[in-house]
Amino acid sequence: MQITFTKGQREDWIGIERADGSRADTRFPHKGPVPHDAVHLFVEAGLGLSRGFWGMIAEGRHPEDLAEIAKLGGHASAKRAEAPSADIVELLQAERLVEVFEADLWSGGSGEAEGLLDLGRTACDYSHVAMPDADAATVERVRAAIRRFALQWQALAAGQKMELAWPLTLS
Repeated sequence: MQITFTKGQREDWIGIERADGSRADTRFPHKGPVPHDAVHLFVEAGLGLSRGFWGMIAEGRHPEDLAEIAKLGGHASAKRAEAPSADIVELLQAERLVEVFEADLWSGGSGEAEGLLDLGRTACDYSHVAMPDADAATVERVRAAIRRFALQWQALAAGQKMELAWPLTLS
């Protein structure tokens, strides 16, 4: 699946072309230094989450439908969480860990990897899902991929694009 992130002035866009040729497009307001859904790519790839946000998009879901899918699966938000249905566990794991890695990026990424893992475990516990298997080396691979993307993204002018693919392999 090909994913195109287009940088805008107040909002950004995502264009998706799936392997079967179907398309989905969406837009979202700026939130932090990089698009939230781009962070999903690196977190889900690094932690082997094949049915997180991008896995569900690859299966044919529209990005804007995933919040409702989570809600119907028993998870309207972490604050009102119930034990989720099995089909959304990786989606919830991804969302909690994306929040952890975004906070890490926003703060300069100088904390210990073990601290991020602890924070991830707490966030996953709060959402009634297990923390995916991860170690300090995994955290550093994901961090490095997000940092590389962030440097490239921040250098773009409005209207410029970055293309990535799913599934993604982290180097």
